[in-house]
Amino acid sequence: MAGKFIPGIRTTLAFVLTVSALLFAADMPSRLGVSIYTEQFLALVLGISLAIVFLAERPSPGSTLEALQPSPLSCILAATGLAIGAFIAIDYPQMISRSYSLTWDVIALGTALFFLVLEGLRRAVGWTLVIVVLAICGYGLIGHLVEGPLQTREVAPQRLVSYLAVDANGVFGLTLNVAATVVIAFVFFGQLLLKSGGADFFNDIALATMGRRRGGAAKISILASGLFGSISGVVVSNIVATGVVTIRLMVDAGLRRHQAAAVEAVASTGGQIVPPVMGAVAFLMADVLQRPYSEIVVAAIVPALLYYIALFVQVDLGAARDKIAPVDESLIPEPASVMRSGWVFLLPFAIIVWAIFFALQRPETAAIWGAGAALFIGMVIGYRGKRMSIRDFTRAFVESGSAIVDIVLIAAAAGLIIGTLNVTGLGFGLTFSLVALGDGSLFLLLLISAVVCIVLGMGMPTVGVYLLLAVLVAPSLVESGVDPIAAHLFIFYLGMMSMVTPPVAIGAFFAASIAKAGPIRTAVEAMRLGWTAYLIPFLFVASPSLLLKGNWTEITISVGSAILGVWAGSAMLVGYLAGKLPPLSRIAMGLAAILMLLPDPLIPFHALWFDLAGAAIFFTTALANTRTPPERHLQHSQTRTKEVRSDAA
Repeated sequence: MAGKFIPGIRTTLAFVLTVSALLFAADMPSRLGVSIYTEQFLALVLGISLAIVFLAERPSPGSTLEALQPSPLSCILAATGLAIGAFIAIDYPQMISRSYSLTWDVIALGTALFFLVLEGLRRAVGWTLVIVVLAICGYGLIGHLVEGPLQTREVAPQRLVSYLAVDANGVFGLTLNVAATVVIAFVFFGQLLLKSGGADFFNDIALATMGRRRGGAAKISILASGLFGSISGVVVSNIVATGVVTIRLMVDAGLRRHQAAAVEAVASTGGQIVPPVMGAVAFLMADVLQRPYSEIVVAAIVPALLYYIALFVQVDLGAARDKIAPVDESLIPEPASVMRSGWVFLLPFAIIVWAIFFALQRPETAAIWGAGAALFIGMVIGYRGKRMSIRDFTRAFVESGSAIVDIVLIAAAAGLIIGTLNVTGLGFGLTFSLVALGDGSLFLLLLISAVVCIVLGMGMPTVGVYLLLAVLVAPSLVESGVDPIAAHLFIFYLGMMSMVTPPVAIGAFFAASIAKAGPIRTAVEAMRLGWTAYLIPFLFVASPSLLLKGNWTEITISVGSAILGVWAGSAMLVGYLAGKLPPLSRIAMGLAAILMLLPDPLIPFHALWFDLAGAAIFFTTALANTRTPPERHLQHSQTRTKEVRSDAA
């Protein structure tokens, strides 16, 4: 009998979680004259999140939150987590004083909270991050016995759990604070925007602008997934939301199933690096670095541009090579009609940008303003005759609370890691060791860091990827002299590419399941399409001009040569430009790309000559291949048609 009440309990907890976070983000307690510690609010958020996780077993594809029934043990864990969170929220001011004397109740609560967070984390995102937390915390307890740079201060177990549970640098630290305010505010904004008709508008505008072009279906996927992904903050949800439409369009247009899935996976992953939102990481990065939000956004513009140029060029040239037809004319709406019906959906974004840049509001406040605009549009105006209902509005609270739970637990885990690194001094040792491993070579350090980022980022949401890597990897890069913004963008980009990099490649695998394609084949194709994301981070570390730093002459030359270099590299991978590229022409295109992308510090004399040489090779090769003999075109087209039909069958 009790089981039938569980869905209602989960729904209520998710609703309360969102409402509490939005009220705190809006600074409502102080407006009402109530003074509370931030840690009290965070304890409540963590307690509710633990209860939601334990009351729902990990859903399988196609299952709903309401259809899942927890075991009796899960119900006990949920009640315990909620009770501990509520108790800490109420008793926190007194717990601070008791933590210095290490009273038994503080130690007991800290220990219970530690293991509840780990079990909730395991259920939410799997074993990877749990193992990382256990390894770091375990090492923090025995590290004083180790000789060398990784030796730590001796910290008793009871002191460690007390510190992690109570100190502002522990579980209730900056990472959980940002997740519970900034991130959830933007998740709520995204939910309201989608329920107001924004998703349909973005899909229609992509269809209207790209549908008539060659490879139009794939270009629709790139545009729609990039726009949606920037605000969603979760690659998998982006793939599911847009891929169910775009993948079918691409397959119907003639792309092979694994190609269609790869385009969707790469486009959705790239949405997380697109300013101004960047899946909410832009605001988190600004807080971590203590830099203006505008500085983060400006630095991220060119790398995101290069990522999508490479993807767009490869899709365009591949469509020309394989004779991929545009989208059926009957499915394409008129751009003017789409804009007349949906231009208002641009206003919430304009309000957010204005609030942050000109009204100097906090990011979470700006998100709430944007959410208010989206609510007004959905309720009063709507899109193509459809308006948001009261039920849609209330569901936005529930779905936001459900969506944020994974990120809350990852942020709490990051707090455990940060607290251990701080109290034991292990953070300094890790940074020193990673720098020493590079042995004075910045390139080797970057290469090692890139591998670590991809491995640690596997299977985690956008914010979780960044939080973990900002703690474990970024400090060593900064210590080696890398610009802090470049270092944090480096780890973020490489961490995000874990979504399409085998063996996990969760983004590619989800797209493959929608397309009914082979997952590994899809992931390999996605790596090819997203090749710039593996390379560009190395380039902007070496050449800050790609982050729009320096004088405008250097910036213009660097950005221009990088765009042309990315174009040449993409043409080399596809094997097509103005016509099909023979082997020698592909080699020439590869050489042109290398010359134009090579960072200035690695060039022994003036870099402009390398850029000019690369551009000359690019245009010469393109002109030499402007015509392909008709019989070769016909033969290739016929072969391709047979392959597509065979693949579809």
